[in-house]
Amino acid sequence: MIYEIRLSDMEFYAHHGCYETERKVGNRFGVDLTLKVECDGGVFDSDDLSQTVNYLEIYASVERQMAVGQATVEKVAANIVRALRREFPQICGIRCTVSKFAPPLGGKVGRVSITLEE
Repeated sequence: MIYEIRLSDMEFYAHHGCYETERKVGNRFGVDLTLKVECDGGVFDSDDLSQTVNYLEIYASVERQMAVGQATVEKVAANIVRALRREFPQICGIRCTVSKFAPPLGGKVGRVSITLEE
């Protein structure tokens, strides 16, 4: 059985960016995840957390990756996807969107986002 888990609107303060000022000062970032999880259906019968992935552990994994400064949000998203794949083998599909709020583009822009899907 395959089902989806979504973690939406996670927000972090991090030091990603291609400019030195961005890396020094930091900015707000958002992460949205959709995870496809494969299981034998046990969690639906037993209500046992060990039969699925723990949302707190997923959040903690994303938080760890957000703490590693990168030049691009593409690399941030790739790091998140790789870490989740490594830590949670029952995940069989990931859609990860990373957004940078108020990017320094010379005008008013609410956010820029990239989505990586595997």
